[in-house]
Amino acid sequence: MAETVRRLISSGSPFEREIGYSRAVVDGDFVFVSGTTGYDYATMTIADGVEAQCEQTLKNISAALAEAGARLEDVVRLLFIVPDRADWEPCWPVLRRYFGNIRPASTLIHAGLQTPTMKIEIEATARLRTPRPEGNA
Repeated sequence: MAETVRRLISSGSPFEREIGYSRAVVDGDFVFVSGTTGYDYATMTIADGVEAQCEQTLKNISAALAEAGARLEDVVRLLFIVPDRADWEPCWPVLRRYFGNIRPASTLIHAGLQTPTMKIEIEATARLRTPRPEGNA
């Protein structure tokens, strides 16, 4: 039986080091992406609006998946956390652009986040697909 390889992926966010977690963990065929918010890790800034935060969150998740060898199309499960119920529906068009054809299983939770400026947090699980046809990486 082949040994399962576990690989840690970092976004470079100082939170990962300070708290003790990884942006994502690859374990076997699965990629587990930690709860991710709308911080732009290059500038350590976060937009005011929930739609912009949702968009940046998905870019952050996509970057972690890419480092793991996966794509958004490989996502099988999503968990959304939104503190304010009124902020959920404005995210739908953004989410539909990214996942409308993929349609992973998902759950929504209303709960507080680390800071009041954070309006959405998304956790993702993807399954690596192998082998990929040439040109479709």
